[in-house]
Amino acid sequence: MSHTLPKLPYALDELEPAISKEVLDIHYNKHHAGYCNNLNKALTELGEAEKKNDLSKILSLQSSISFNGGGYVNHSLFWENLLPQSKGGGILKEGELKRKIVATFGSLEKCIELLSAETVGIQGSGWGWLGYCQKGDHLHITSSHNHKPPQGLQPLLCIDAWEHAYYLQYKNLRAEFVKNIWSIINWEMVEKRYLAAKQ
Repeated sequence: MSHTLPKLPYALDELEPAISKEVLDIHYNKHHAGYCNNLNKALTELGEAEKKNDLSKILSLQSSISFNGGGYVNHSLFWENLLPQSKGGGILKEGELKRKIVATFGSLEKCIELLSAETVGIQGSGWGWLGYCQKGDHLHITSSHNHKPPQGLQPLLCIDAWEHAYYLQYKNLRAEFVKNIWSIINWEMVEKRYLAAKQ
């Protein structure tokens, strides 16, 4: 089983000024690529260990697979969550998702406020999430540490709160990064995920 780095759906400079070309280049080509490579390495070693029935090696690889696999998957979702402003980033059109957000949180602005606070408030590294729970048919805001996925939710939108996502540009101002990222959210993709999750 081999995973490849997904191609970015935009040029490295197209998310400026919210995310600079330098930050996106390092984030994608170094960090995300690193998770991909380390995941493939761990999976290869796992296959070899399974052939040898080396239980101690199999168990020792689980944390690496979980960490790098989470980093690989979460970043793959994250890039799809973003869209240059020139192509409609930051705009949520009228539709099922917007109606659901308003019914759940009162307004889009309130949803953004709550998810921003959840993301900014993460202690250490992690991710902020807007997810859909099929049981109960509701939207839910949560966060997770390191690269863990949201529990019991279909991910709709995620925000990377690791320092590598913003520090070169925003220094320690995570809140400023989160505030600016809303201008490049790909709401069309978020709605596609929502409609798919409902089915």
